[in-house]
Amino acid sequence: MFFGRKSELQQLQIFFERNRPGIAVCCGRRRIGKSTLIQHATKNHHFVEFYGLSPRKGAGTQAQLNHFSRLLAKNFNIPKVKFDDWQSALDMLAGLTREGEYVIFLDEISWMAGKDRDFPGKLKGVWDTQFKQNPALKLILCGSVSSWIQENILQNKGFVGRVSLIIQLDELPLPDANRFWINHSLISAYEKFKILCVTGGVPRYLEEINPKWDAEENIKQLCFIPGGVLLEEFDKIFSDLFGKQTEKYQDIIRVLLNSPKSTEEICDLLNIKASGGFSQKLNVLTECGFLKRDYVWLGKKRSRLSKYRLCDNYLRFYLKYIEPKKDLIEKGLYRDVDLANLADWSSMMGLQFENLVLNNLPLLLKKLKIAPESLLSASPYFQKRTKRKDGCQIDLLIQTRFTYYVCEVKFGKKIGKDVIEDVLRKIDCITVPKTVLVRSVLIYQGELSNEVVDANFFSNAIAFEEFLTS
Repeated sequence: MFFGRKSELQQLQIFFERNRPGIAVCCGRRRIGKSTLIQHATKNHHFVEFYGLSPRKGAGTQAQLNHFSRLLAKNFNIPKVKFDDWQSALDMLAGLTREGEYVIFLDEISWMAGKDRDFPGKLKGVWDTQFKQNPALKLILCGSVSSWIQENILQNKGFVGRVSLIIQLDELPLPDANRFWINHSLISAYEKFKILCVTGGVPRYLEEINPKWDAEENIKQLCFIPGGVLLEEFDKIFSDLFGKQTEKYQDIIRVLLNSPKSTEEICDLLNIKASGGFSQKLNVLTECGFLKRDYVWLGKKRSRLSKYRLCDNYLRFYLKYIEPKKDLIEKGLYRDVDLANLADWSSMMGLQFENLVLNNLPLLLKKLKIAPESLLSASPYFQKRTKRKDGCQIDLLIQTRFTYYVCEVKFGKKIGKDVIEDVLRKIDCITVPKTVLVRSVLIYQGELSNEVVDANFFSNAIAFEEFLTS
């Protein structure tokens, strides 16, 4: 199934229509649909695909070259050739695509390159001297290890001025995710909400949904039975991306399970000192789409204060509910789990809901009728307690030239008037310029109490189901 990605498809179509050679780069989290997007976009083009083998013990450069050779033989209907290095392999590919229209797709390029540090240089050399001599040739580089692509392609001086298009693929917007239930209109928004709090907008996970089942049964089948698709996914993601460094990256994710934290707070909890190497690990997790770094904005200025947030719903759900019971799940003893009775279910769903909202900011701005040209910032806000000010944390603060929107994201069976008191306290904590108006916004899943409705306190009250339509 393929839904959405209209903007990316349009960008690729424009790229393909150019009457000159070009390089495009596509990055994003594993399972986010990078390969599917490229395959869908190239249906009407002469498309040749090569992909790297996932890392495994004993599989080095020669294994990748042998695999490349098999794909080359299949794509061009030629005998398999023995390659000793990437220079000869890329030279042969360039020779076979010297004339005519070609879209060459090198998928999981970081795995393909393996430990060959000269791979980027060889690819750049073959592009300059051979590939780009064909005006109808396009080269697309793709990979889940976004940090490798950043370091070896996008920030590599050798590729400066050579990359024509960069696509950073994020989770599907909620209206597109909703299309996985396209033929089942009677399913409630709350049923979809519960599933999306586990999967986020990751297409590969959404493909596993059976719309004929309720949310609880879908989640059980995905997460709580032996062989469930999401039971082993966590370890696969990290071992494929980070290899021997897996445990160190997982430790960072675990620290952020229950709340966002600053670099200093993360280091304290891990009992390590802040360093350039540790900052690089945070950057890698951010580039991979697992973390977001939320800065505090003061009008047009970005402050130095920032916190890292676990923005991937699946990772949080796994660490909170699957990993602690994995042994029981593998023995088939967790099939009949009652999700509502899981520890901290409501608070965890609240955090997942915040991610869904923050990952769909363009849609929220549209619903609030905020013009992009008036926008100064839109991000979670926090301030430390001082002698003059109380500390506070706002789920989302949208700042425009003339208005601050204080947004509260709330999940609950019934939402009482205490939500008004919480928002009033937060508004009282922040400094607002005299020329700026403050509006309160409630984004909720659940039923609003009569007190909340009658108070007419919120400028906008947006139910989750409204996010399911554009």
